[in-house]
Amino acid sequence: MADSTVRQRKAAPADEPEKEQTPEKEETSEREETPEREETPAKKTKKIITNIDDEELDPYNPYVDILRVLTFLLLASCGLSYVISGGDSWWWGLKQKPTYMTEPPIYLTLDELATYDGTDTEKPLYIGLNGTIFDVSNGRRIYGPGGSYHGFAGCDAARAFVTGCFGEDRTADLRGIELMYMPLDDPETDAHWSEKELAIMRVHELEAAKQKAHNALLHWVKFFSNSQKYKKVGYITREKDWLEKEPIKELCPPALNGRKKRSVPAV
Repeated sequence: MADSTVRQRKAAPADEPEKEQTPEKEETSEREETPEREETPAKKTKKIITNIDDEELDPYNPYVDILRVLTFLLLASCGLSYVISGGDSWWWGLKQKPTYMTEPPIYLTLDELATYDGTDTEKPLYIGLNGTIFDVSNGRRIYGPGGSYHGFAGCDAARAFVTGCFGEDRTADLRGIELMYMPLDDPETDAHWSEKELAIMRVHELEAAKQKAHNALLHWVKFFSNSQKYKKVGYITREKDWLEKEPIKELCPPALNGRKKRSVPAV
């Protein structure tokens, strides 16, 4: 016969109260039951970065700096070559090297300069311009014997460059050339102004004429100085008081004939 008696759980002794689970144990049990949370991408990235070696974080590369320096020097060299050659070459292939890169300047008297007028084909062909000597050997056809500008060869004909009188003005004496830009006095025309007005006008006209004469000479100085065909080679030596010993020249006919009367003011 089956045991019909129900086995009952023994009651805990009175002196041993039933143990209650403390909050600490409950929290522990919850942690054991709760699955571990996945880390966010930001935390993962932080962990990865902190694990990289210091050498891998250093971006410095000495070869990059060397390449930058070499590139800068190359560009600077090309720019300097272009400036010095006057736009002739980026790579120092100068067709006509500046005088300071070839030889020191020469110093000649007028008598010495005269021997470089092109008659001696073994010598270079020189012209003088306001005290400066230019080598125009590349233009021997026009500056040499028989050429249209042979009057400029072997001398300082600065005056002729302004007046256009190649034969009469083969000199560097520029005194009085401003008169070619001054208007002619004409009694009929000048009657439109008073004497006081004319005196003031003449002062302004003289200043304007001197500026025109200066600009006319400066034009040729710049032409030869900046030319790729001709080159500056030296200077003319003179006595300090050479100009005072020279008589003042009169304007040559072509320069004198170019003067005009004053313009009559509009009524």
